[in-house]
Amino acid sequence: MGDGGQGSGVAVPEQWGELPSGGRSSSTVPPARRTTFPPARRTLAPPRLEGAGARPRTVGVITPFLDGSFWNPVLRGIHASAQEHGIRTLVLRGTPSEIDAPALAREQVDGWIVVIELHGIEALARAGVPFITVGTRASEVVCPAVIPDNHGGMRSAVRHLIEHGHRRIAFVGYFAAYDVRERFAAYKDTLAEAGIPFDPDLVVESDNNWYSGGQAAAPALLAKLPACTAAVFGTDKNALGMMPPLKAAGVRIPEDLAIVGFDDVVEAQGVDPPLTTVRQRFEMMGSAAGDLLASMIAGEAFPPEGVHTDNVLVVRSSCGCDTIEDFLDREGAASDEEDAGGVVARQMVELLLLPRPLPPDVAPAEVWPAVTQVVDGYFAAVRGAAPVPAVELERAYRQAVDVTPDLGTLMAALRLLGQLHERRGAPVDAAARRRVEAFLERSRLAIARARLEAETQYVHQLGVLARINHDVSFALLGGTCQEPRSLAWLEATPVVWGCLALWEDPAARERLVVAGAYSRDGSPVPPLGSRCAREAFPPAEMLPASATDGTFMVLLLPIRSVRRDWGILVLIGPTQVEMAGDEGTVAIWGTLLGAALERDALLESLSSQHADLQKAFEIERALSETVRELGCPIIPLLRGVLLVPLIGMIDGGRAQQVLEKVSEGVSRHRASRVLLDLTGVPFVDAQVASTLGRISRAAALLGARVYLVGVRPEIAVSLVGVDLGELATFASLSAALRELAPAGRRARDAP
Repeated sequence: MGDGGQGSGVAVPEQWGELPSGGRSSSTVPPARRTTFPPARRTLAPPRLEGAGARPRTVGVITPFLDGSFWNPVLRGIHASAQEHGIRTLVLRGTPSEIDAPALAREQVDGWIVVIELHGIEALARAGVPFITVGTRASEVVCPAVIPDNHGGMRSAVRHLIEHGHRRIAFVGYFAAYDVRERFAAYKDTLAEAGIPFDPDLVVESDNNWYSGGQAAAPALLAKLPACTAAVFGTDKNALGMMPPLKAAGVRIPEDLAIVGFDDVVEAQGVDPPLTTVRQRFEMMGSAAGDLLASMIAGEAFPPEGVHTDNVLVVRSSCGCDTIEDFLDREGAASDEEDAGGVVARQMVELLLLPRPLPPDVAPAEVWPAVTQVVDGYFAAVRGAAPVPAVELERAYRQAVDVTPDLGTLMAALRLLGQLHERRGAPVDAAARRRVEAFLERSRLAIARARLEAETQYVHQLGVLARINHDVSFALLGGTCQEPRSLAWLEATPVVWGCLALWEDPAARERLVVAGAYSRDGSPVPPLGSRCAREAFPPAEMLPASATDGTFMVLLLPIRSVRRDWGILVLIGPTQVEMAGDEGTVAIWGTLLGAALERDALLESLSSQHADLQKAFEIERALSETVRELGCPIIPLLRGVLLVPLIGMIDGGRAQQVLEKVSEGVSRHRASRVLLDLTGVPFVDAQVASTLGRISRAAALLGARVYLVGVRPEIAVSLVGVDLGELATFASLSAALRELAPAGRRARDAP
């Protein structure tokens, strides 16, 4: 697989063509098997649209990742194919189940391509539109698939190790991946073809297709040494992850253990030693998928089982080879110089493209514009003519590096050119040989400078990417609460147009409401608050011309956080760089946006809660005052007589309240008698009884006397032994009134 994630598991190789003429002898490295399409078994009618010209034909791509050395080239390949067919590309990040396929964008898509992750693909089968898979084959439904020639690629790798004399060859891979399982089957078949018994003890299972999977599996492979002398890996990343712990354990590669990988990721040529591997070009898988689906949308015949893409073994040092791969013309070179120049130019371009074929009707200069200038420079050196200026030679090899960055391939192409006269059998004198060697040396230097320039640009791109992600992170997590929704943070990115649509009802997820929009190029944006059903989202009329004419892919990024599914972010602009890693760039932005929306919602909720708490506090305070008044009401019963009816439990706090209220009431009303009615009090303990004594003494200081009314026997018991001062008791309020009424009248009648 190439860059498949741990969760996805499937190793996804690139699409490659046959070995062109002049390829390595089949007795040494056989070309990868090429699948021939059988006759089509059925034809799909083109899907009906809502009206002529209602929207452009659209291919929908469902992929769990957007960036990285596998996913990004696959998407670019799909988009390039779609452009050739006049079809728009709509990319949804996720799996079929995560994006509710085929509900989301159902009315906008004429056919689906599902990359690697197939969970929920059954819904696509019921949607009634063509769909295919890339990098894996669905077991749940019947549909065409675009997968690499895993059998042919692994067969060439195992046979190469056998030709080195190895008989004890291990297989290391992540068996949850469809591609790795196919490669494992090819490994066993190739051993059987060579008469080597399969030994299950030489099988090492890794935890994933990543570097970490190879690193974790290293102890298991180390335990099989030295009986095991070679190993083939299901993916390069497993091989690259295992090489450091192997070398740390003292294993010499390839002297003690020869290694061959599968995929030819960028890091394979820079590791020590450089990794021999099965090369793929992942963008070719994408273009094959785009071509296949375009034919299905048009109602053309197609192979039901799908397409197998080609690959080729790239020999470096990890297998034990000492030199770069030979590339000799099996058919010989033309004798005429002009014809020979044309032949070698084509072969050099074919080598740069491997395993992608150069179509017979495509001139080499269409791929490498300066290839003829390089070939002419060689013949000029042979004849003693003026040499090609160094600046022109370096410009030519910068173009070659754009075709392939692989240093071994670039050097092999130069070696092919340097052997031209030997293969033609044309005599070359000593002076000509010196001029040719000088030309080749200048060419090697030009290749080195071109590669250095490419690496410098690579580092520069990483720096730009780091700055972009920093600016986006700061804007989303350090900016204002309104900035995430406004999409103003997209100004720091290459995106030219964006739209944020949130679910009107997150639970139902049926309608989306536009919450933010951005346009760098002045293209119209949908009005805020406008609504759209998920099936019709994003409607063609809301997208800029750069999306409808196929210039850019339309990316739909679900925005989620831990607590909520927020909606969809639509982005249109240049594709991101491959180097970002599977969860790089756009995926990070989506995660940060979800976190920012979650943060803003929490802040809004906290602000609302604070306001509610403040309001509740005010109500509580007013209620407390009311309760305070009701808890100890002061009633002027007669002139000079206050009644204080108490109801409910009296704890220490309430007893203190009664003390304060009685003192205040005596002063305000100039009372001489205070009736504390305890009829509604269920229980008075010794602490409260002590407080009642304090009330009595405080009232006495103010010139009043306190009487306890409604003292039941159980309450009277609690009063025993308590200093009540002058406090007297009455069994009932009526008894108290009979006793105090005359005094009340006398007080009322007094002058």
